[in-house]
Amino acid sequence: MKNAILVVIILAAAQVFQRCSTDVDLYAGYKDITVVYSLLDYSQDTIWAKVTRAFNGPGDVMEMAKNPDSSNYPFKLDLTLTGHVPGGNLSEIVFDTLTIKNKRAGDSIFYYPDQLMYYSVEKLNQDATYQLNLNINGKQVHSETPVVKTFDVTRPRNTIDFTQDGTIKWNSAKNGKRYEVSYIFHYSELKPGSPDTLNKELVYYVGKKISISTDGGEDLSQIYSGDAFYGRLESELEPIPNVQRWAGKVDLIIGGGSQVLQNYLQINSAQGNLLEEVPLYTNIQNGTGIFASRYVATRSVKLSVLSMKKLVEDTNLGFKYPTK
Repeated sequence: MKNAILVVIILAAAQVFQRCSTDVDLYAGYKDITVVYSLLDYSQDTIWAKVTRAFNGPGDVMEMAKNPDSSNYPFKLDLTLTGHVPGGNLSEIVFDTLTIKNKRAGDSIFYYPDQLMYYSVEKLNQDATYQLNLNINGKQVHSETPVVKTFDVTRPRNTIDFTQDGTIKWNSAKNGKRYEVSYIFHYSELKPGSPDTLNKELVYYVGKKISISTDGGEDLSQIYSGDAFYGRLESELEPIPNVQRWAGKVDLIIGGGSQVLQNYLQINSAQGNLLEEVPLYTNIQNGTGIFASRYVATRSVKLSVLSMKKLVEDTNLGFKYPTK
């Protein structure tokens, strides 16, 4: 998406140039540029890909971006995956199209809420390296990525303690390089006068780790702050008189990304200056974008006895001890 925004900026500059000269036709040499974004994820039951095209033309490019016809191809594309394993190839995976309606206003300058996506419900093979193949009127767009294999959260195992700082541990995955750690605190809430108890959650980002290699098996860990857990609750939960809340489980979540994904995120988060140009990173041949892999490991744990005691007795948020 950032690459597409860059295209819009360039086209805006081109419009200014066109007003200064009537002798040059800026649109005569238009070239079809395919933009592909796809993350293979063995932990998910659906494979997703977003395929668009760069665009230009007369008029306000910001307005053009709001029109899906500007960036979507006017026909269904031939998009497939071919898996390679030692000893041969796997059956070809063919993508279909689906329109989803969950994009929100303000997420980007482009159209919303409908988004045309390519998808497949075929199961990935974690031992395979996959080649993405896209045929657009004879133009061949392709890329390749290994699959980030499964790994587990090893600590905490059954309970998590927020009365002090603690450590989340895991072993790195084969083909994994970048690991982002977070957790979700689940709780239920019954407001006074309401007949319904609502299930709610708060998401906490903990930090990231980069493994030494992509061979797997490294012992990795990330420290979390106990004070941050209670501080976030007290800052975001309204202290409603007579409200009743009950703590649920805590989901520990670690997303492991491939080397290509790490390269892409690292380059796009670089803090450039006037003398430093941030390079454009892509691994799409005959196009632009990113084709990479990740795996999301999850472990659900309970609050420790001491953590529950502090939550109930030392905060003014209406939390109660569990009744069963």
